[in-house]
Amino acid sequence: MSIPFLAEIDIASYTSQSEGLDPKALAYFGHVFAKLSQDTVKDDDAFLYLQQTFGLFESYFDVTNLESIDDLVSLLDSGAAKIFVTNDQLKQLGSVDNLDQSRVVPVVDITTTAEASTAATGAAYFPNVEDVKRLSSLLEKGDPTIFVGLVQPNEGRAHEVAKLGAIPIVAATSLTIDPQLEPKLISAAALFLARAESDRPDGLFTTLVTDERGVALGLVYSSQESVRESLKSGTGVYQSRKRGLWYKGATSGDIQELVRVSFDCDQDCLQFTVRQKGRGFCHLATSTCFGNYKGLAKLQKTLLSRKESAPQGSYTKRLFDDPALLRAKILEEANELCDADSKENIAFEAADLLYFALTKCVASGVSLEEVEQNLDAKSVKVKRRRGNAKAAYVKQVDPDNGASNADEKTEIIKEAAAVPKSSEDPAGVRNGRIAMTRYVTSEVSHTTIEEALQRPSQKSTEKIMNICKPIIQDVQKEGDAAVLRYTHQFEKATSLKSPVITAPFPDRLMQLPPEVRQAIDTSFDNIWRFHAAQKESKPLVVETMSGVECSRFSRPIARVGLYVPGGTAVLPSTALMLGVPAKVAGCEKIVIASPPRGDGSLSPEIVYIAQKVGAESIVLAGGAQAVAALAYGTQSISKVDKILGPGNQFVTAAKMLVANDTSAGVAIDMPAGPSEVLVVADKSANPAFVAADLLSQAEHGPDSQVVCIAVNLSEEQLGAIEDELHRQANALPRKDIVRGAIEHSVTLVVENIDEAMRLSNIYAPEHLILQVEKAEDVVGLVQNAGSVFIGPWTPESVGDYSAGVNHALPTYGYAKQYSGVNLASYVKHITSSRLTEDGLRRLGGTVEELARVEGLNAHERAVSIRLRHLADNR
Repeated sequence: MSIPFLAEIDIASYTSQSEGLDPKALAYFGHVFAKLSQDTVKDDDAFLYLQQTFGLFESYFDVTNLESIDDLVSLLDSGAAKIFVTNDQLKQLGSVDNLDQSRVVPVVDITTTAEASTAATGAAYFPNVEDVKRLSSLLEKGDPTIFVGLVQPNEGRAHEVAKLGAIPIVAATSLTIDPQLEPKLISAAALFLARAESDRPDGLFTTLVTDERGVALGLVYSSQESVRESLKSGTGVYQSRKRGLWYKGATSGDIQELVRVSFDCDQDCLQFTVRQKGRGFCHLATSTCFGNYKGLAKLQKTLLSRKESAPQGSYTKRLFDDPALLRAKILEEANELCDADSKENIAFEAADLLYFALTKCVASGVSLEEVEQNLDAKSVKVKRRRGNAKAAYVKQVDPDNGASNADEKTEIIKEAAAVPKSSEDPAGVRNGRIAMTRYVTSEVSHTTIEEALQRPSQKSTEKIMNICKPIIQDVQKEGDAAVLRYTHQFEKATSLKSPVITAPFPDRLMQLPPEVRQAIDTSFDNIWRFHAAQKESKPLVVETMSGVECSRFSRPIARVGLYVPGGTAVLPSTALMLGVPAKVAGCEKIVIASPPRGDGSLSPEIVYIAQKVGAESIVLAGGAQAVAALAYGTQSISKVDKILGPGNQFVTAAKMLVANDTSAGVAIDMPAGPSEVLVVADKSANPAFVAADLLSQAEHGPDSQVVCIAVNLSEEQLGAIEDELHRQANALPRKDIVRGAIEHSVTLVVENIDEAMRLSNIYAPEHLILQVEKAEDVVGLVQNAGSVFIGPWTPESVGDYSAGVNHALPTYGYAKQYSGVNLASYVKHITSSRLTEDGLRRLGGTVEELARVEGLNAHERAVSIRLRHLADNR
């Protein structure tokens, strides 16, 4: 594949630039260039960028300002296509094992033709080139790959470089796919076509159209005009030899979303990578002009169709609805493949395993394209692990030698991450066991305890805010179009045509097993009872002095937006915790926002709850785009007055941004962070219960934190809790995530309950569990906590789901200032005053005096004019 040019970006701001190529347009061409600083690597910005963009475009980095060779290797390991390096860096990289040296390009400052020619033996990057003609002599000496950074680049010089066979590097802000709209910028389409040569008399380019997996859909023709129009519209536009421009699917509805354009090695054949919609590419309504899909592509299409409309009771429907059954089938087929011994049996069992594995992917909204992107990402890894199996699986094959063959864990994780840690990391493991760090408070300093109780580090608030701001601005400007675009990008729900579904919701979206429906109904009733009891029976009325009556009364907030995290997860509990109080309060308009699954659908549990609480609509979006849609409203999404609900760091940042924008006129419930629990346990506590409660929060994510405060426990009693934690953690499916949380979780051994509660109040946990004698009496010592769970029979889980209390709670220490969501979160209080004539006579002089002190004459006059009126009319 030929590279026509590299678009230079700033990885910190390329998503929010006001002109030039935006991220979607950059992806059409597929290759970008960026200069990295030491800060971008130190702060992990470059690695986060690679994680977000792998599969969208290949990234070429100038790393000459970086100091550590390890950083260069890590960038390549994380997916950088090539790095441009100094000679010293090149020499050091030469000794790195498993490194494909073709991914390393030397940087050469051209000062003489001789120096340039020796540098260009294979590939080279020439920054700051003034004399383009010098490149011609280099390219005549063979077929090197030359990247060229121009001094004062313009369209003519960029074309000149491209026509010589080199690859120009041009700022993305200087390129455009719409020259009519941005006439001062360089046409990206023209630069893309600069080296193109047609081998046809009519000058058209033979064009192969493929899907995202590279499967050929058909053969068409393109012209310079059709390429420009396709890039501008973002759809498949080709050149008909008889009818001119051909907008594929304009009449049939079988349109194509443009993904990528590229040339073959000879620059005479185009490849259009598209996302086909409708019946298929061919006019005969088949997937391709060569017939229907086969193999995995056919299976994926079938499973997507079955997921949308599988008949009730069918086997595929059972697999989608029963994760335990699907898990069992995957394990069963994997074992059968391992036991297969003939070529035919291996092929047969592999096909079965692929069927169930792809069913798992489709059920979770994961496409074959995403699986293959992950394979591609693994293929560029430089760092190699030993690749041994986990001990548990080795023992199944070789029970006598399992431990010695198990993979040794060598990679160190130093702080909380926002993604699950791999099983190879030793996070949360101490002396071969999953264990929390233990401190005896009487043996260490106060500073040590304070540091131990610090929450795990999160990404910089400023960085998160800078990611969210352009998304919010786009939703403000573009409305539905921006919400859909970001939902397509982040949730991969590209089939969505509308970002919202409105009530009444169709029954087909709420198909639930009877036992699930019953569980939701029971939880609904309990949450309703507890929140209904919080209603004020009548207004507060107080006569502060004779003739002066003050009152306070409540009114429901008219329009509320409820954010329910979703996507591949199913979180009906959050929909209940937010929706039921809104209905109890009497809010006129309830709008739920929840990210859809990859096929554009929502979990039926959330739709069912939305119907029960009387929601007006459900916004099919998550993240900052959902928050912005609720805050400002769009063409089809109602604006709300308050946004409530938990979310990740991006949701929290977006909520804070819109709450601080006076033009939005929207409030939020509270800031939030990762989940957490603090368990106070004395000698009466059941070690198994304590461990289970700690793990119930640790499984939320590797950035969660759990704390155990052990009150005067012996070594044997502490050991019993630690044994249970290790045993139970190893039995959990989310064991690796638990270990990530355990890595920064602690046990504090204290002498008495007073010290325990003092430390608990300093920490201010989201969830506080009291597994102590006479736990009810200890509640009086609680000053700071989101919610308290009292005694051995009250696990935090009951509060998460069904007891009646709300699980939307302040985290990260905000329990010192904020309450959890409750009925008051959905109402506002209005005060009123009513004075009689006698009341004004009694109070008027006081008000006048204070108004004079503050120099507010109009305030004084509003009272005195009335007092004079009363005096004159006695």
